[in-house]
Amino acid sequence: MTPRRIAAAAAFALAATLALAAPAQAGPYRAPRTAYGQPDLQGLWTAVSLTGLERNSPNDPLTFATPAQERAYEAAAMAGQAKDEAGGVGQGVSEWHPAQRMARLDGKLRTSWIVFPANGQLPYRPEALARYRALGKAAVSGLAANPEDRPPTDRCLLGGFASSTPPMINPAVAGGKQIVQTATEVAILSEMNHDLRIVRLSTPGHPARHPPANVRVWLGDSIGHWEGETLVVETTNFHPQETFRGPVYLISAGARVTEHFTRTAPGEIRYAFEVDDPATYTAPWRGEMPLHPDKGPIFEFACHEGNYSMPLMLQIARAAEKGR
Repeated sequence: MTPRRIAAAAAFALAATLALAAPAQAGPYRAPRTAYGQPDLQGLWTAVSLTGLERNSPNDPLTFATPAQERAYEAAAMAGQAKDEAGGVGQGVSEWHPAQRMARLDGKLRTSWIVFPANGQLPYRPEALARYRALGKAAVSGLAANPEDRPPTDRCLLGGFASSTPPMINPAVAGGKQIVQTATEVAILSEMNHDLRIVRLSTPGHPARHPPANVRVWLGDSIGHWEGETLVVETTNFHPQETFRGPVYLISAGARVTEHFTRTAPGEIRYAFEVDDPATYTAPWRGEMPLHPDKGPIFEFACHEGNYSMPLMLQIARAAEKGR
């Protein structure tokens, strides 16, 4: 054998040895299965963080190029939270309002949940934005002719901060969620106001269908199906009294929300959503957030018990009318 062939054979042997020694390429994560063979999403989860639906400024990027930029942005956000907490009852952060950090996806700090439009802002139609602002102003004022004039959160009908109504946005507190699965349903319990969503699943020969358009239900009507590792949920038929998701966003009763739940790691569910609502927005908008394991438990959210807010709001409204 010539020296050239000897060298070539040695190089081939070395390459083969390195290939055998190298760890196998990790494939996409495959979630554990339930007894029904579905990807297992069950457990206690939370999305609580300082990241919100919209970016603070349309000039902010969705992600940053360097860790130093991430640290500076997060430090400013945390300082703002601490200032807001101290400006209340003066006790700062607590077990009820813990210090929070910005959320991360794919190892990158996220400045908003919205990924489209690219500026991280909701693409409101002008008339819808005016309505959203008017509803927000009315909610802050506390004035009302009747209890029905107050938002559902004031009436203990729904959790605040759009925490349980699809798309589900992270509240500042009481952000726990519990997911339970059967062969035909997925239940999502939100700690905020103990709201419970039931997603009816399509099964072989029995596709899940929405009720007629005149049937409007709290939290909307949710049907779902599995696409590989992902639970796909479509929600329509929203109740007209739950369309103001103050102080986060507004939708119309005719909106269609599509959600994707994918277990991407033992400690993460990637929750992605799209809102198609031509009556409110100039284009569909999309977002995504991580759900991480929550130590729990899910605490009781006893909104009605000892709640004097509603009668006091109405009393204040009547007093204001007398003073005019």
